[in-house]
Amino acid sequence: MSAFSVDNQKNLMLFSGRAHPELAEQVAKELDIAVTPQTARDFANGEIFVRFEESVRGCDAFVLQSHPYPLNSWLMEQLIMIDALKRGSAKRITAILPFFPYARQDKKHRGREPISARLVADLLKTAGADRIITVDLHTDQIQGFFDGPVDHMRAAPQLAEYVRSHYSLDQITVVSPDSGRVRVAEKWADFLGGAPLAFIHKTRDPLVPNQVKSNRVVGDVEGRTSILIDDMIDTGGTIAGAVGLLKESGAGDVVIATTHGVLSDPAAERLANCGAKEVIVTNTLPISEDKHFPQLTVLSIAPLLAQTIREVFENGSVTSLFDGSA
Repeated sequence: MSAFSVDNQKNLMLFSGRAHPELAEQVAKELDIAVTPQTARDFANGEIFVRFEESVRGCDAFVLQSHPYPLNSWLMEQLIMIDALKRGSAKRITAILPFFPYARQDKKHRGREPISARLVADLLKTAGADRIITVDLHTDQIQGFFDGPVDHMRAAPQLAEYVRSHYSLDQITVVSPDSGRVRVAEKWADFLGGAPLAFIHKTRDPLVPNQVKSNRVVGDVEGRTSILIDDMIDTGGTIAGAVGLLKESGAGDVVIATTHGVLSDPAAERLANCGAKEVIVTNTLPISEDKHFPQLTVLSIAPLLAQTIREVFENGSVTSLFDGSA
């Protein structure tokens, strides 16, 4: 009887959608691997075609896609990539969505509305994703929408470390843009040596998106450097208004720190002219040249994603990346 041996060595492969190839290259460099080559093109009617140029059989596949505008096309491309991997007999498929699409629609505010964040999770599962890696979900409960492991990574330690190294901690107040982010602001305060907290109390009209009716600052910001935190900046109206309010309340320098720089028009113009000393974002989303302005600082999220991929691949502890406090 002839001997038959099987090589059970795991094989990590990184795949990238076309939305943000620079981020995929940065992650690949951190992991000391290459992004798997693929053919991807759009048909005249908008349909997407993807084919991988190497065998994916038995591999541990990580499919990285960012979701800037046009978000729906990039989501569809990622689903098609996952389907191609499943049909190509990949052993395990991890979908990496640094910015989770439709995360703002995580509950029904009024009757007859969708819960689109749940729908996206269902689509990923149906396509063949076994697990998800994402960064700073709009709300934590979205983790429960996916029936499988979700590694919910946090950019706050990286953003806070940048603030620590560039600003004097004894004059800092951490400011939440609304009462809903106070818990996140408390964690920021811990990162920044027990800095005091403030928040902006505001009321919204549920019928009008991206618009605040009235607000005021609760907490002591007078003469202090205000670190204004949020998970994303889209059109920039809310955050620019918050900067103005802080300035009216006697705050010193105002520094904005956010994970996702969506920066839909006219965000760049608003942020450049709102009076903020610096706007710190990560590159979970690509930030094109026309969205850059003098106060903008972009930090790379690639080291965090690469560490997460490595821990998942080696069956290590992702929680350990946050000193057990993830």
